[in-house]
Amino acid sequence: MSPRRSLSLSRRQVIRGLLAAGTFGATVRFATGCTPAQQQSQTGQAPAGAGKTVNMGFIYVGPKDDSGYNQAHAEGRAGISKLSWVKTVEEASVPETAAVEETMRNMINLDGVTVLFPTSFGYFDPHILKVAREYPQVQFFHCGGLYQEGKHPKNVGSYFGYIDEGNYISGIVAAHTSKTGKLGFIGAKPIPVVLRNINSFTLGARSVKPAVTTQVIFTGDWALPIKEAEAVNSLADGGADAVTCHVDSPKVVIETAEKRGIFCCGYHANQSALAPKGYLTGAEWDWANVYSRYAEQLRDGKTLVDGSIPHLLRGGLKDGFCKLSPYGPAVSQAAKKDAEAALAKFKAGTMVIYKGEIKDSTGKIIIPAGKEYKQQDIELESMNWLVEGALGSLKS
Repeated sequence: MSPRRSLSLSRRQVIRGLLAAGTFGATVRFATGCTPAQQQSQTGQAPAGAGKTVNMGFIYVGPKDDSGYNQAHAEGRAGISKLSWVKTVEEASVPETAAVEETMRNMINLDGVTVLFPTSFGYFDPHILKVAREYPQVQFFHCGGLYQEGKHPKNVGSYFGYIDEGNYISGIVAAHTSKTGKLGFIGAKPIPVVLRNINSFTLGARSVKPAVTTQVIFTGDWALPIKEAEAVNSLADGGADAVTCHVDSPKVVIETAEKRGIFCCGYHANQSALAPKGYLTGAEWDWANVYSRYAEQLRDGKTLVDGSIPHLLRGGLKDGFCKLSPYGPAVSQAAKKDAEAALAKFKAGTMVIYKGEIKDSTGKIIIPAGKEYKQQDIELESMNWLVEGALGSLKS
């Protein structure tokens, strides 16, 4: 995700200033002259999270009110902060640079955090991996990364969700509502997770109207508001009357669609208030549910290191990792019926999106008849193609 600067003083800057002024005393790590591992050995400290209070830190690459990716995580943190035995600290607008390493160290040394959730994709390598090796008693959970046994520190884990399931249902609703049969998708970059959302959206749409097409535009980065607005206008000018997106903050996409009088589906969080007339539904994260599960495991003393917490955690609509936005006023009963039928199949675990025969946008058979890829199959993690009906270049 792209780095963005905060207009106000960040918590990181305040701490740096206080340290320079001598307001804070030396941290435990510096005062003892011991490494974190030595501290644990000498004090007999229990593994991170064991005990009555779970002290968790959350780090976001953008503002907490971005109506998108970062807001979804911030809402997840707010959901678990209501638990009496959970203590949380957070910092927003932290770039994917050495700055996030400083933030992680400050949370550990100054706030006593024993569990960290640095949520942006670019935090993982090298920043999380570097700090995790420095603090083996702290557990690091990264959103979206792929933990590799034997290569990465054992105190690092990864979590993510199959939110393309929500996009599949958004596609169903968009196809039902569209009068032109032309949909639009604005993506940041042509990487597997974005392509998977585009393809699932298109497959959902074509499951109810096989002739529907999705015009795809890549902006080139996660937060480029001007290009996002231009993309919506270009799609609308080309006849698309329903759009969605995969960018950090869908705010500009949703607001521009509403101004142009076309329909839209949300992503990451609920943006219905931004488009009261044209908002159809959306694929949302339910991080409060996921973070609550982690918190309960940590309270019970479970750890990544001993394997009692899995290093890779994935789930979809059935598992409560994601959910749908409420239906907007333009959604017909027929659209709701088909959407609810698909939702029921996802929740029952019987729905397979990528079931052959499936062709790519060039007409090549990607998944032959009789073969299927389920959500956890690695082939979907390395997707590098657009499905038939998705129109556009794989270049940003």
